[in-house]
Parts: sequence; structure tokens; C-alpha cells
Amino acid sequence: MKRWILGTTAALALATSAQAQQSDITIALQLEPPHLDPTSAAAGAIDSVLYANVFEGLTRFAPDGSVVPGLARDWDISADGLTYTFHLHSGVSFHDGTAMDADDVKFSLDRARAEDSTNAQKALFADIAEVTAADPETVVVTLGQPNGALLFNLAWGDAVIVAPESIADIKSTPIGTGPFRFADWRQGDQITLTQFDGYWGTKPALTQATFKFISDPTAAFAAMMAQDIDAFAGFPAPENLPQFEADPRFQVLVGSTEGETILAMNNKQPPFDDVRVREAVAHAINRQDVIDGAMFGLGTPIGTHFAPHNPDYLDLTGQSQYDPELSRALLNEAGLADGFTTTLKLPPPSYARRGGEIIA
Repeated sequence: MKRWILGTTAALALATSAQAQQSDITIALQLEPPHLDPTSAAAGAIDSVLYANVFEGLTRFAPDGSVVPGLARDWDISADGLTYTFHLHSGVSFHDGTAMDADDVKFSLDRARAEDSTNAQKALFADIAEVTAADPETVVVTLGQPNGALLFNLAWGDAVIVAPESIADIKSTPIGTGPFRFADWRQGDQITLTQFDGYWGTKPALTQATFKFISDPTAAFAAMMAQDIDAFAGFPAPENLPQFEADPRFQVLVGSTEGETILAMNNKQPPFDDVRVREAVAHAINRQDVIDGAMFGLGTPIGTHFAPHNPDYLDLTGQSQYDPELSRALLNEAGLADGFTTTLKLPPPSYARRGGEIIA
């Protein structure tokens, strides 16, 4: 399946006034989570709010992308690479006051890899053959074959540790082991987290964090200018960044992101079941037009599933370069010389809405 992938930069507009005195923070995001169970949905918005805040895994991702200990203080790996023995931190409790132990880890990993699992990243657990609770603070994970990515896989939001008794209400009332506990969700508006007094690790400096959901670029700009929010991760209106940069109240951080933008085609449905049609679509799109029009130049054509900062990145844009004549020739070969009609379905973020309009 040929996919168009466009790398874009993520922009963060950050209000700087009075931050040193604050014990709470309000962060704006474009997307609201569909529910609050990171172990049963692919929506990145869930992790944006809950990962390492409410829920934790055996391992976790550090800010630099490395994998570091989480609920597991350390681990041993057998010489053949098939047995991982995780040693858990002692004194860890869930937000409802119940203890977190090896049985909860076994439950969580077995639930994620079960035949009827709804985990969006079930493949992360495919090589696990057995999970055993050796004692309350020791978990043994046995693999069917060596997997050098296991510690990385266990750091995903899809692999966080949950309690069996919390599953019935986890989508609306998440209960984890993290430094913040879920307090309130005003759907369509915001989610509030408060500091968990019984946290096993280092307590955060903040006592409360509020995540507000603003997808409309005009509303996002107004909220920032009014300083109703402290930070906006992935600001939806790049055309406004010069205005923020010129305003001493704000700091603008621009960087790359793992969030590649794609135009996906269902290769089981005609006419996209013909590879020539998919290739024709790829060659009909000028990616730079999309970057300029939807992101005001803040983006990079990549032609791959890796972002340019990834050490394994390879520039493959030449395989789907903009070539309308080649596109027409491919459609002609596929018996669609007069073209065809299809529907573009666009998610809510502004870059997708704007990009879809340009593509159409």
C-alpha cells in the first residue's frame, strides 16, 4: 500500500508571565480523548493527558526518548534473551488506595495480549509466552522468541499497569499509580488532574493540571492572547506564530515531531485495490503546496514512516514525486482515463482540514 506521508513541525506557544509562582498549569490540546483507557484505543489524545501522569508502565520513555525504569526499579535478562525478571518498587499504590503488585502486572499484560484483547497495539505483546508473579514484587516475563525491543514496547501507553477492579469504569474514571489522579472531565471542554498525595516516587511541583481542548484556530488564538492557558501543545494556527514571537508575553518553541501526516487509501476498496491508482494519487499531490498552505511552511516532505530526526530516516520522496503527467498515464493504464470520484474523510485538527482542502 502506497501512502503519502508528510512530516510537519509541532509548534508550542507558551505564556511566560507569573509561571514561577504557579502551582497549577492549564495546557491546551487540539484533540479531546474519546475515552480515558489508554489500553483499549489508538487515540494519541489519551496518552497526551494520561501517560506518566495518571498511568505508568514497568518502563517509561524519558524526555530524550530513552527507556528508563518505571514501576520496575530494575530487571534481569537471561543469557538467551527469553526471560525478563522485573523487580517492582515497593510501597506503590493505586489512586483508590489499593496496593499495586505483581498480580496487577500479570493481569495487565495478560489482558493486553489476550485473544479477545481490544488493545490498539496488541503486536507489542506478541512475543510474550507467559507472565508469572513470582512474589508480590517480582514479575517474570517469558518470551517465545528473543525480542530486543521488549523494554521499549513496555514503555508505551498501551502497556501501562491497571488494576482488575478498575476496568469496569476505566474509560470514564481512570485509576492508575502516577503522580496525578483523575479529578474531573467536562466533556467537550477540559480534563482536570490533581496531585496524588500517596505517590510512590518524587512528587511533582504542580498540585493541579488542567487540559483544555481547543481545535478551532481562531478560538486557540483568542485563548492564548487572553492568557487563559499557560501552554498550547501543537498550536493549530501556524499563521499566528510571528505575532506570538513579537509579543514578550510568549515563548514559541518550534521542533520536529513523531506525528507524520498521512493520506491513507484503503487498498481493499476499488479503485484503490489497483496499485496504479494509488500511485497516481501519490504523484498527483504536491506536498510542498500542502505544507505551505496548511502549515505556512512549517513542515518537511519525507515519503517514509520515519521523521527526519530518526537515525533510521531515509529520504524516499523521489518514489512519489509530484508528476501530474505520470499520474494521468497511470490512471489511463488502470482504465480510468476520465478520472473517478472519491471521498476524503478528515480528522478534526486544523492541519488535516486545511491539508484535505488543498488535496481535494
